[in-house]
Amino acid sequence: MRPHLRISDEVRQALDAGRPVVALESTIISHGFPYPVNVETAHECERIAREEGVVPATIAVIGGQLTVGLSEVEVERLGTDRSTPKASRRDLPILIAKGSDGATTVAATMAVAAMAGISVFATGGIGGVHRGAERSFDISADLEELARTSVAVVSAGIKAVLDIGLTLEYLETRGVPVLGYQTDVLPAFYTRDSGFGVDARLDTPDDVASVLKAKWATGLQGGVLVANPIPEENALDPMEIGKIIEQALAEARETGVWGKAITPHLLARIHELTGGASVAANKALVWSNVRVAARIARAFAERSGTSRIPGR
Repeated sequence: MRPHLRISDEVRQALDAGRPVVALESTIISHGFPYPVNVETAHECERIAREEGVVPATIAVIGGQLTVGLSEVEVERLGTDRSTPKASRRDLPILIAKGSDGATTVAATMAVAAMAGISVFATGGIGGVHRGAERSFDISADLEELARTSVAVVSAGIKAVLDIGLTLEYLETRGVPVLGYQTDVLPAFYTRDSGFGVDARLDTPDDVASVLKAKWATGLQGGVLVANPIPEENALDPMEIGKIIEQALAEARETGVWGKAITPHLLARIHELTGGASVAANKALVWSNVRVAARIARAFAERSGTSRIPGR
């Protein structure tokens, strides 16, 4: 057992019994939505996972402990304390040493999920190469985590505010398969088509599970990105959202917003400019990703006889 890792009884019992578990991040609680929408969304994610016969494991740093499986009180704590910092991989040892709370990003959630042995993780959209990265070198830690950590990440593609083409190039270089779930094209978070393709289309949870098993059983370490398009009825108009994103990016440059503050700033501004439509779309895509991830986790457990990452 790793020090500073606390796994809830429910999650531990499921892992020990080989029952499927799906990891969920906590930045969506502290930084993704306003209160009380954030708490309601987190509870709905857990409810969907349970409805699919899978144990949810929401991950965060609570009082300096890497916590896998939050209680309702802990979810409420993250949802109401707006000062809770975003925690990526680099921040974990600092938060542990200080005994502080932290809302885990995609990268940190993957790292902690792997410590616990959880093989499938659902999020909204991953980070990537930021626009203008040839000057700023601003590249999300999510990509390096996908390259090093053997966890499958189900998302609605790459966040639309990023340079999607360069992000795909980076993932290719780092050996991360990009799988389209029931799609031949990569979705772009709020929309179903980014204009870029995927490495392979897979149409069932068992198809995805077979790729995960083949990758990890052969010793090919690292993650897999499973791109699940936002439900068609919830997708935003590509032209309209494109203009709004450009406006939000220009405003961020003018005001000097950068680093880990940029994504929550952009999401909040896009929410304002869309009159709240982006929040409804965001909730819909997250819930869809949780459902798909739960089905993949179940299929992986059935194929492998365990829900754990091989070797864990």
